[in-house]
Amino acid sequence: MPRRRRPEDLPLLHNLYIEDMADKGRGLARHEGKVVFVAGAVPGDRVDAQVMKAKSSFAEARMVQLLAPSPDRVQPFCKHFGTCGGCKWQHLSYEAEARFKQKHVEDALRRIGHVQLPPVSPIMASPTDRYYRNKLEYSFTHRRWVKQLDKDATYIEWRGLGFHVPGRFDKVLDVQVCYHLPEPGNALRDACRQAMLELDLPARDLRMQVGDDSPGWLRTLTLRCTRAGAWMVILQVMFEQHDWLQALMARLMPHFPQVESWHYVVNAKGNDTFHDLEVHTYAGRGYILEQMEDLRFIIGPKSFFQTNAIQAEALYQVARRMAALTGQERVYDLYTGTGTIGLYVSKQAREVIGVEYVEAAVQDARRNAELNGIGHARFFAGDMAKVLTADFIAAQGKPDVVITDPPRAGMDPEVVARLLEARPARIVYVSCNPATQARDLALLDEAYRVTEVQPVDMFPQTDHVESVVALELR
Repeated sequence: MPRRRRPEDLPLLHNLYIEDMADKGRGLARHEGKVVFVAGAVPGDRVDAQVMKAKSSFAEARMVQLLAPSPDRVQPFCKHFGTCGGCKWQHLSYEAEARFKQKHVEDALRRIGHVQLPPVSPIMASPTDRYYRNKLEYSFTHRRWVKQLDKDATYIEWRGLGFHVPGRFDKVLDVQVCYHLPEPGNALRDACRQAMLELDLPARDLRMQVGDDSPGWLRTLTLRCTRAGAWMVILQVMFEQHDWLQALMARLMPHFPQVESWHYVVNAKGNDTFHDLEVHTYAGRGYILEQMEDLRFIIGPKSFFQTNAIQAEALYQVARRMAALTGQERVYDLYTGTGTIGLYVSKQAREVIGVEYVEAAVQDARRNAELNGIGHARFFAGDMAKVLTADFIAAQGKPDVVITDPPRAGMDPEVVARLLEARPARIVYVSCNPATQARDLALLDEAYRVTEVQPVDMFPQTDHVESVVALELR
């Protein structure tokens, strides 16, 4: 078996000029005709970089010395930047970040889609680059990341609560501060960690597999909130232990009156997902409520809801405007999730028909319709490619307008084919992945022309960008 090459055996590249931004927050340079992706660099930097992986057409490297900083480089405001894996673009000014996201959308649609485009609208920037999320998940660990520890300390507390180090399922950075959630997000996390230590509660050993004789109990902590200041806490544990649970909740609940919904989940699986598990409401009601305009949306422990509510509302307003509804249209809302976009446009529609794969999300959509007194919206659960058939369209009625918001993989080929058969007058395509959106636009191009493109930044300091495209039947 050949010996694995050590990083020191690979070349050190000198005086690289970073000319563009690539995926995963990496800078892009060129060396001897080969593309080099440089972690930690931003466009305009000149750096020395250590190659970590070399392929025939590209190399992956990390910056080891900043020779000359880009004018777009800024000082990161978070002490955990570069370690926890989040906020990968925090060392880039937000103005430059918005420019690169705009360029990413335009490049994807033109180079992949090859469709005729109108001028792309300026990106809708986030009004804030901090405290914009409404959901975070932290992981407990019985042995936090060793590089973070004080080697000279006489006593080391190994247990921690934080984020996974990138690329390592078994390494958790014990987080002291995070700028994603508003307060009391940090206070809730810190109080939970302190209670774990004072009560001497065991945290999960992330390396041990299900069925191993592990004493770990605490697994994850999920926090959710609304713009109005209502909070939800979801605690995942490995097994039932009511004495520990009661002691932990007794430490937390009196200090956080903002939390309206306390839950726990017993999860002994090999992964942290709990959509297939029972969620127990420990105290309070089983949900919190988010409001957008005059609509209220139920957010339960398993509910999907856009994690940047401010920008989500702005995006929904764009989709509603592009749909150009007069009150006479039947709207199909595909990949509807919990029905948010369909319900958001419902006042301007004659009828809304939503389709979603996840049954629990459809149940939420129906509850939200009932909560808001919307009786002309119907929701169906099932695999989109199998539900959206010619028989389904015949039974429900031909759509006049389609709003589609698929996952990152884009629309199923069968769904694109069905839209080409149904020929709605307008399609509004909301995407979190401009590359797969461009692919689908190329397939729709035989019958539709693009009339508007609106990029929307939902996640500052990351490379993610949303793109909303309006199409009209030729």
